[in-house]
Amino acid sequence: MQKKMGILRAALWSIKHPYIVIFLTLAGVFGLAFGMQFLTFKTDYRVYFSQENPQLAAFEAIQNEYSKSDNVLFIIEPVDGDVFAPDVLEAIVELTDKSWRIPYSNRVDSITNFQHTIADGDDLTVADLVIEPLTLSAAEIQRIRNVALNEPFLVNRLVSNSGHVAGVNVMVQLPAKNSDEVTEVTRYARELAADIERSYPQIKIRLTGMVLMSNSFSEEAVKDNQTLVPIMFAIVIMTLLICVKSLTATFCIILLITLSIASALGAAGWLGWFLTSTSAVAPIIILTLVVADCVHFTMTWVQKMRLGHDKATAAAESLDFNLQPIILTSLTTAIGFMSMNFSDSPPFRDLGNIVAIGALVAMLLTLFLLPALLMLLPVRIRTQVQQHKQPMKRIAGMVIWKRKFLLLFTLLTSMGISFFISKNALNDEFVKYFDTDVSFRTATDFLNENMGGIYTIEFVIQGQEEGAIYDPAFLRSVEQFSQWLLSNKEVRHVNTVSDTFKRLNKSMHADQQEWYRLPDSRELIAQYLLLYELSLPYGLDLNDQINLQKSGVRIVASMESMSSEQMLDLEKRFNDWMNTQLSGYQHKMASTSLMFAHIGQRNIKQMIVGTATALMLISFILIFAFRSIRLGLISLLPNLMPSAVAFGIWGLWQGNVGISLSVVTGITLGIVVDDTIHFISKYRHSRIKGGLSRNESVNFAFSTVGIALWVTSLVLVSGFAVLGFSNFSMNSEMGIMTSLTILIALVLDFFLLPPLLMAFDKK
Repeated sequence: MQKKMGILRAALWSIKHPYIVIFLTLAGVFGLAFGMQFLTFKTDYRVYFSQENPQLAAFEAIQNEYSKSDNVLFIIEPVDGDVFAPDVLEAIVELTDKSWRIPYSNRVDSITNFQHTIADGDDLTVADLVIEPLTLSAAEIQRIRNVALNEPFLVNRLVSNSGHVAGVNVMVQLPAKNSDEVTEVTRYARELAADIERSYPQIKIRLTGMVLMSNSFSEEAVKDNQTLVPIMFAIVIMTLLICVKSLTATFCIILLITLSIASALGAAGWLGWFLTSTSAVAPIIILTLVVADCVHFTMTWVQKMRLGHDKATAAAESLDFNLQPIILTSLTTAIGFMSMNFSDSPPFRDLGNIVAIGALVAMLLTLFLLPALLMLLPVRIRTQVQQHKQPMKRIAGMVIWKRKFLLLFTLLTSMGISFFISKNALNDEFVKYFDTDVSFRTATDFLNENMGGIYTIEFVIQGQEEGAIYDPAFLRSVEQFSQWLLSNKEVRHVNTVSDTFKRLNKSMHADQQEWYRLPDSRELIAQYLLLYELSLPYGLDLNDQINLQKSGVRIVASMESMSSEQMLDLEKRFNDWMNTQLSGYQHKMASTSLMFAHIGQRNIKQMIVGTATALMLISFILIFAFRSIRLGLISLLPNLMPSAVAFGIWGLWQGNVGISLSVVTGITLGIVVDDTIHFISKYRHSRIKGGLSRNESVNFAFSTVGIALWVTSLVLVSGFAVLGFSNFSMNSEMGIMTSLTILIALVLDFFLLPPLLMAFDKK
């Protein structure tokens, strides 16, 4: 109580000394906001995984031993559907040559520069499959077609099995020294694609690959902030003008929104954090939370002014009336967002922490800066001796009259809908993080439908000694595993060095098909590999498949699009086979696909712990603040049930839960508590200080806080619903589910909480 009185005295001091408070507050805000200059934006998809992530560690280990798998893939679609037309081959040759100029590129593969082997006696000739295509005869074109469509290295990787689509794959080695590398590569690739399309109008080029995916993360974040933030500001301004009916109050709230966002982002900059496509939506969330704080203070202040009170008296009474709920709601909101620190994905942690800072700054600005501003700025509010709140009175009367029915109906309905939570399944596909109108998504879908796929798993089989790849038994094991991989219906293509050795063996035996098999002696394997490597041009060596010690090989399997559950099932199937059939060798697997598949599952488990921790903290705070275990426990039901109902509706509607939805309960827990706190606070105030009956206290709570709850919930629902228009599903799904949860919470606070209070408040 003394602490509350101390804060209240400090807040009241701001009414008497507005100039000093405004100066000190703005100085502090500008000091924090100055840190925004240190904020950077990271586009690499790896930011979604912590350094302790076991799948990331396994993936990086393979990348460090062999080569990076970050790539840009040009997909070439001829208008006439024939990749092997001379003019189309000429376009692929030019695109292949110019792709070496893409920043940080270290390897370019296509059907035209495929290193085709021809033996002449004991000599091995290795050369590009296609040279000067415009001079080739029809017979030579047919020979190239036959070679390409029968070469395992090419089919469903760089050319479709029918020859109607081709690809040019560019591997890039990003140094990770600045955040513009991905953008630089993407910009150059897009300009190159446009240039080739202008020169060869008979083809259409699409762009996909891991670099394009990383770039799409940043592009969609920029689009969200350029379009969604202004939309949300417009919604807030209109809502405030309609509900508060004061230009001055609306201006003050908009100013507080701006200062809170700048302070939170500045604090992130000072702390050395960076923004990602997920944490970049923090301004939209902070915007809604600031309004939720300000509206309660402002609407009470306006009500007092309409009763004829002067500005200072109205501000003091509003502070006294709203101090405890504003502090409690800000703390619980911050705790809810800080529960996201349990997330396994760093961008969600950063989002939670930035919003938590914004919520606490908003609380301080509401208690100190807002009253000071209202004291100095001109205000025109018409005096009304009688205040009419007919809508709230009618709702209160209906709730009191039908309280038993409403209690039973809302409980049974909520539990019935919550039952459908079981229909939700873990189903995360990182390509589907983007809407179908995003160019990366469109190109990747086209790739999955017409050639290979962007979903891959990399395998490493390690021999027992240096030079193990020369051992025929080792290569037979590699070949056996590669063939088994292809036998799985989900696998489209397997890039394996065993195919190269079979091709070399065939070439060295006059291209006779019966020799398309692995060499059966260590000497032959070593001889073939030496001849082949000496003949390869720069950048097309086998270092991406064979390690430097010649003791292990990397195999890459490309797969069709699949969900997280399917990917995890596939991983188990692959592991089981390797553990039984390759027990004599060390083996491991990793990929971006597996990383995203695991993080969703892990995130759900960790966020359950985080949400439970936040719930306990919030419960203790409410029990302590209300000085009542009974009120603290009563508040739990309308706070927990909205998430359960929302996920039940999601199970009926969508049924797929990914990483973005795994944090929704933590986000909404702190927010939905706000309405409960304000209602219980007003109910308790009237019971203890006013000595009113239960029915009268419910009437009082509705009349004093009902409109404010409606307005704040409207703004919160609108703010998160605006995120639903994002082309990035992590943000859109989180926004839709959060707005749905907040809307359900408002309904339960109006029609479940009052009957609960009346049922258990017998004294």
